[in-house]
Amino acid sequence: MAPKEQSLLLAAAYVYDAQYNRNIPFETASQAVRLYYLYNHWTMQAATYFFIFIDLSLALFEEPAAYPLPFLATSLVEVMCLLAFFGRLFHFAKVTPRDVFWKDAKNICIMIAILMTLVDLIIYGSLRISNIQSVRWSRPMRPIFLINFAESRQIRRAFRSIRNTLPEITYVFLLFMFSLLMFSLMALKLFGDRNLKTVDGLPYFTDYLSIVFEMYVLVTTANSPDVMMPAYNFSGWYCLFFITYVVINTYIFMSVFLAVVYNNYRKHLKNEIRKLVYMKRRKMVEAFNLLKVKEGAEFVIKEDQWKNLIKLVAPDISTSHRELLLRISDEEQKGHVDKKSFVRLADLLNIQVITMKLRSHPLAIWFPHMYNSASSLFIRSIVQHKGFVWMYDVIILINAVFIALDEKNPFISYAEWVFLSLYIVEILLKLYTYEPRTFFARNQFWNWFDTFIIIAALIATVLNTTLKSVTVYNSQQVLDIVFILRVLRLIRIIDSIQRFRVIMNTLINIVPTMLTFGGLALVVYYIFAIVGMEIFQGKVQFFAGNTSAQHASYCGNPSLKDSAFAHSKYCKNNFNNIVSSFIVLMELTVVNQWHVLASGFALVTHEAAKLFFITFHIVVVIMIINIFVAFILEAFFVEYSLEKSEVETAIEKKIQELGVGIQEEELLDGRLIDNMETSENDLGSEEGTATKKKPKGLMFKIASKRYRTVDALLQRMFEAEISPEEEGPSLDEILNLSADDIYRKNPTFDNAA
Repeated sequence: MAPKEQSLLLAAAYVYDAQYNRNIPFETASQAVRLYYLYNHWTMQAATYFFIFIDLSLALFEEPAAYPLPFLATSLVEVMCLLAFFGRLFHFAKVTPRDVFWKDAKNICIMIAILMTLVDLIIYGSLRISNIQSVRWSRPMRPIFLINFAESRQIRRAFRSIRNTLPEITYVFLLFMFSLLMFSLMALKLFGDRNLKTVDGLPYFTDYLSIVFEMYVLVTTANSPDVMMPAYNFSGWYCLFFITYVVINTYIFMSVFLAVVYNNYRKHLKNEIRKLVYMKRRKMVEAFNLLKVKEGAEFVIKEDQWKNLIKLVAPDISTSHRELLLRISDEEQKGHVDKKSFVRLADLLNIQVITMKLRSHPLAIWFPHMYNSASSLFIRSIVQHKGFVWMYDVIILINAVFIALDEKNPFISYAEWVFLSLYIVEILLKLYTYEPRTFFARNQFWNWFDTFIIIAALIATVLNTTLKSVTVYNSQQVLDIVFILRVLRLIRIIDSIQRFRVIMNTLINIVPTMLTFGGLALVVYYIFAIVGMEIFQGKVQFFAGNTSAQHASYCGNPSLKDSAFAHSKYCKNNFNNIVSSFIVLMELTVVNQWHVLASGFALVTHEAAKLFFITFHIVVVIMIINIFVAFILEAFFVEYSLEKSEVETAIEKKIQELGVGIQEEELLDGRLIDNMETSENDLGSEEGTATKKKPKGLMFKIASKRYRTVDALLQRMFEAEISPEEEGPSLDEILNLSADDIYRKNPTFDNAA
């Protein structure tokens, strides 16, 4: 490969890494770079996630299994997954410098997990052949593969931030435990010798460890006011003890816990993002240095070379979009891009720009006289008027009232056909008014949703009516579908009210962030589920149907006789398979009645089993849920504020200068009815000589509230704290930055190497 082509390929790899915030050191030799491209190809990443999914799913088929399979089958599948993981790791080793590879903790974790899983399979298989009961102790290690492969950097970053937050959390937790133990000791001295009884006739607050557990449960409010009632019934003054305890531990301590968790998590997350931003800028500088040429007194990248780079980095964007980026990077149209403009290219590529082409309505082409007649214009003006939207809002609300009424009433049944007809007329009128391809453009989610619901409801209603008319038939399944679709139509009100639409769009845009924490929760749930199955499997049984067996009343375990667990009919809440385990853990996350579950499993095993449930509550409810809520709140505020970053402003400014801008409200109000997303059309000549005149039939719009990556949202959350011209410290300093470090230097791109 020619040196010029090799430099272009390497520069494209740097830009691609910067665009998607990858922080993977790789060899710069031509073959290694090509292997690196293959490593990051979506098919390779999809294959990795597929094998991780298969590996985690094996818990469904292993003992205790929801769907049992022979051990030989599950073990062969697991070995196949381990081979895939090893192959992925080997591929990574071929593109990464050897010293870097062996210093990377995540690579060591993957290798140890593979080795220990193989050892466990051999030992477990051998003992199974000898009919010796054993434990698959390596199964809780499976989430290691999800966390430590390069594709899961967001989950890994979340775990790393939580790990860095633990020291500060520990001090608050120790203080909270001190308060809990002190109040428990006071409760023992106050109530232990008064011969009080619980509602079940058991001694009240006579055992210190039981008191500690009950008081911890009270912090979660799950046993309030039950735990207080024996003392309160004895003397009304004793309520002051419990009120004081709840105020201090539930309200003050838990609030402080949330504040400390969030503050420290945010501090460490901000440090992670700062590293990410500095690393991204370093990669862009490296790419610039590979392609730069001397032009007068400064180094620049020629226009042709810049275009070749964009074709490698973003081959799917349209020529017009590429020309728009060039206009932004080369504002004065000098035929080259300077360093400062080039470095922000990664951010520009992450902004979703919709390219549109002006088109006429098909009816205006086929029947121009009819479509442009006075009556046609009148109909279209009505559809475009806000009153049309308000009218259908009223219809939707009236429809909601009819849905809540008795379906067996013939009048209500006929009214349903009226509402359905009105909705169909609405869709047809909109298609008559708005250009169909614009109406069903990819970014018009609510139009697609609305049309799908109406068509599906029409088909289901016709099908149900037809079946009823031809035979004595009453399909509950079809009726259920009809009822659900009728209720779903009410969601259309969200699209009609601006504030509702803004909130929904904001929630949709932060879904990638929520998915990151979903992966974090999955890892924790999976580990607790596997451990729970090993401890509690078979201890609680559920007997389906109307069985009259005596043991069914106490879940097949005599230890649960007359227990709150059995009285509440919680037998199906067990750890007998991975599905049931996840359901129990979800119930524990909700907190209500979690102490009943914990006490039930303690009865069938040992009192120490309560530590399993307390640990889960601390890890999930106190730590992860608090971090999740706080982080989503901040992400929501950032997104809801509708503030634009500097690079978005640069693109918008250039679009307006070129006279090819489209405002969001123009599309929503239907004033621009002849648009269509396209990947064709040129903004100008390839030589860069295009004028600033508005190109015929071509428009641009920024989907400014959308993010292609989670990292883009995270950076936006903290971008105000980093100067846009700050290149940051050296590579070694970046990797060693801590949350308490303040980088006081501020080298600009003009004086940076």
